[in-house]
Amino acid sequence: MLVLVAPGQGAQTPGFLTEWLDLPGAADRVAAWSDAIGLDLVHYGTKADADAIRDTAVAQPLLVAAGLLSASALGDVAPGAVAGHSVGEITAAAFAGVLDDSAALSLVRKRGLAMADAAAITETGMAALLGGDPEVSVAHLEKLGLTPANINGAGQIVAAGTKEQLAALEADKPEGVRKVVVLKVAGAFHTHHMGPAVDTLAKAAQDVTPGDPKVTYVSNKDGRAVATGAEVLERLVGQVANPVRWDLCMETFKELGVTALLEVCPGGTLTGLAKRALPGVRTLALKTPADLDAARELIAEHTA
Repeated sequence: MLVLVAPGQGAQTPGFLTEWLDLPGAADRVAAWSDAIGLDLVHYGTKADADAIRDTAVAQPLLVAAGLLSASALGDVAPGAVAGHSVGEITAAAFAGVLDDSAALSLVRKRGLAMADAAAITETGMAALLGGDPEVSVAHLEKLGLTPANINGAGQIVAAGTKEQLAALEADKPEGVRKVVVLKVAGAFHTHHMGPAVDTLAKAAQDVTPGDPKVTYVSNKDGRAVATGAEVLERLVGQVANPVRWDLCMETFKELGVTALLEVCPGGTLTGLAKRALPGVRTLALKTPADLDAARELIAEHTA
């Protein structure tokens, strides 16, 4: 059984879309998406520097576009399940047939702008904890007023909060944590600081007519499989202010009997977690079109 997964913000690197745009019809397709959402995805995916594509309003549509483009290059894929990390959930919703490509890109454009606006209200950020026991770390974070915004499994937790709270964390690490690494992101995503973005996204979602998932859709809110398009859309709205529980998603993959995990472009982050948390599961990350043949072989071996 194959699960198709999509990464979240931070996976993008300068020029990562360049080789994908050489595929037949790809440049025209991305140019049309760019026109539709008012953002030059071709420029940002090929020529923009790291600072430009770190901008939340840019990074999020760029990641969804890359995921959709790379998945379409595989041809017909019938995964047993789909899931996404953070903004990757919008990509996964398109894979499942909940959203069409146009709706996915329109929604993620509004999401990115709304989260950027929310991040500008208070100076906030995120930091990764290296090492330590998750239960001990979570309790310590809550004591400092921080949110465990990403609980990724494989011992990986990302904290989020104000700059002052993050500075306190660096000075007072949880027992067993080797290092606190402040991430280069624009705000405390998946926390109450994103409340204003939830309101904006809820209004945008009123214009979306979702379909029910055609394959198992695993939500990163709680790792649960969601059966209706209406609930998927509701969770997509709320998750901008809720922690990402990728650890629970991987537990569900185990329960479903997943034997292979394929991560769409720009792949690498989620396959890295799976290698540590899902021993025995084959993994492959789509980084460039050179990975497509291996991905097709994996698909053929792990789908009915």
